[in-house]
Amino acid sequence: MNFTTKIDISKNPNPIDYNSKIVSLGSCFAENMGDKFQYFKFQSTINPFGIIFNPVSIEKIMDRVVNDVLFTEEDIFFHNERWHCFEVHSDLSHSDKDELLTNLNQTLVETKKQLQEASHIIITYGTSWVYRNIERDVLVANCHKVPQKQFSKELLTVRVIQESIENTIRLIQSINSNCNFIFTVSPVRHLKDGFVENQVSKSHLITATYHVLKESIIYFPSYEIMMDELRDYRFYAEDMMHPSQVAIDYIWERFKESTISETSYSTMDAVEGIQKGSQHRPFNPNSESHKKFESNLRLKIATLVAQYSFMKF
Repeated sequence: MNFTTKIDISKNPNPIDYNSKIVSLGSCFAENMGDKFQYFKFQSTINPFGIIFNPVSIEKIMDRVVNDVLFTEEDIFFHNERWHCFEVHSDLSHSDKDELLTNLNQTLVETKKQLQEASHIIITYGTSWVYRNIERDVLVANCHKVPQKQFSKELLTVRVIQESIENTIRLIQSINSNCNFIFTVSPVRHLKDGFVENQVSKSHLITATYHVLKESIIYFPSYEIMMDELRDYRFYAEDMMHPSQVAIDYIWERFKESTISETSYSTMDAVEGIQKGSQHRPFNPNSESHKKFESNLRLKIATLVAQYSFMKF
């Protein structure tokens, strides 16, 4: 029996190519896919506010971006010798309060510009489980290792998630009516929540996303591919929760065949050839053959950059 996940390519009337501008938001799997876009030198922005797992927190940060709601001192706090913000990932935390606020607000401005210019928005949801800071009575994107007793844990309902997704789409469309949305659910298993709880969480995300799909809003089945086509622990990393590199590469190939225009394949092959050539370590760097190899590599780079000025190698 063939368990290959069916992907209806006809539902993607606007495939990605090298003229596309991509903004990728969401869980750590969004970064896995984002790394692929950057490896193949597409015009892409990955998680400007860091990894964000749940739909409500993504909606909240999009509301700030679209409506120019700047961060203030009330939005940050000091913990473990660093300043943090509950709305963003700890990668953005800083030892200096003013620097943190400056960086956050600069990222708001830059992200709005990127959203306005984007042709494709890719959003990867990771979990329906969220944490509410009891003192502030707000859902957080990241707990920043604040003691667990300061949070209550909640499960977002399908209705709340669907409304959040619809609000996110509406917000982005208010500044860019022509962008295309690709939603997916991360295949990373959140087993710390529990095996059953992880399945409930993913099912809420999938159900809510399913109800918002229409033209220019499509679903890519990352989670389903992992569960049905790669349903073996050899496709997981050592922690048995994250996909291995083999699985990531496989899911990327399925994404490529369903979402990226075939007209871009030859350019992707050329970019990959340059990437592999750049990683080559010669036995004799001073040999004539290696000098010729480097000269040919520079020529290939110059040819691509002449066609796509945004590419940097």
